Amino acid sequence: MDETKSRRILVIEDEPHTRKALCSMLVQDGYEALEAGTGTDGIAQCISSRPDVVLLDLGLPDIDGIDVTRQIRDVSEVPIIVVSARSREADQITALDRGANDYVTKPFRDGELLARIRVAIRSLGRPKEISEPFVVGDLRVDPAQRRVLVGDVEVNLTPTEYKLLLAMVRQAGKVVTHEQLLREVWGPGYLREVQYVRVYMKQLRYKLEKEPAQPKYLLTVPGVGYRLKVDA
Repeated sequence: MDETKSRRILVIEDEPHTRKALCSMLVQDGYEALEAGTGTDGIAQCISSRPDVVLLDLGLPDIDGIDVTRQIRDVSEVPIIVVSARSREADQITALDRGANDYVTKPFRDGELLARIRVAIRSLGRPKEISEPFVVGDLRVDPAQRRVLVGDVEVNLTPTEYKLLLAMVRQAGKVVTHEQLLREVWGPGYLREVQYVRVYMKQLRYKLEKEPAQPKYLLTVPGVGYRLKVDA
């Protein structure tokens, strides 16, 4: 049996026609579909039914979908795919900041959304810890030995600095938002403490970059977060 099938998908969508269409698509593709027409019901079902993936509309009648994302993320690591008519980049960034894993804009193609769901399900079985060394330029991070080297020189990092660097390595090449880093390194109670990330990123650059003011590896994405380069 295909491991991506026989999974439970929760659809949180207030528009009945869209909700039924999504559920029909999921059932036809071999999934079990759960329905919620409000954010409150969706959060409750997420806790009680423990779905494998959540499809979430942002324009809900009782709670905005962004806040639903935050509340779900406080209690569960279930992959959340936002399916919304909101196409502004700011909305997408906010949803990802609050803990969404992916964002699909309406109208969408069924095949694309199903592919995104398969990716989310495959991620469920992936270990969060990494063991293979990450190398870019003269920077080497070896999680198995918990060693960080610049050239042939080993760099001593504090536990928090190391956790922050490892969070960047896990998402190497991708933009990682301030709140994603705060959630992973400090925990959900620190999501407003953006200065923490800035201070520790500055310390990391001082230890890892030849020119900290003009970093080659740990790059700033203005107003969003950071990106770890995957090629020198």
